[in-house]
Amino acid sequence: MIKYLEQLEIMAIREICKWPEDVLKLRAPEVNDIDFGTVTLVEDMIETMYQENGVGLAAPQVAVSKRVIVIDPSQKTGSGGLITIINPVIAESGGRVVESEACLSVPEVSVDVPRFERILVKGIDIKGKPVEIEAEGFLARVFQHEIDHLDGRVILAFASSLKRAIYLKKARKGKL
Repeated sequence: MIKYLEQLEIMAIREICKWPEDVLKLRAPEVNDIDFGTVTLVEDMIETMYQENGVGLAAPQVAVSKRVIVIDPSQKTGSGGLITIINPVIAESGGRVVESEACLSVPEVSVDVPRFERILVKGIDIKGKPVEIEAEGFLARVFQHEIDHLDGRVILAFASSLKRAIYLKKARKGKL
């Protein structure tokens, strides 16, 4: 119990970066070593995701350029559970579907985004062990959304130039 309480004290809620911050525009480098800093980052990301009522979060969204994502589809669907993947890649994909998406880093906007309907994601877990997850539907969409963040892309990449310009104007005026 004491070890658990000590862990809680370490965890912190981090501020969500908003587009057009530079960290959201760059491809995040891979994680080579899972050290204390990586573990702390994952714990903070989990805490931040839950605090913000998100279903996923990528490290660049909390100003850390590393290929780390956390996902919990149960936040929206009521089923599933917490998933942490380091250095995720989409190894296989199939089908196409277009649905509206929102993003913690692009508040007050939703965009219709084309995604694969089914994917196979490969990466490693927080202990460095290989992970493979077959995902479809909503879970597949969340994985692709978060991996986009690791590649320096936000949902505005799928929006019209007019919608991007309006968003940028509001962001610059501090109205978001």
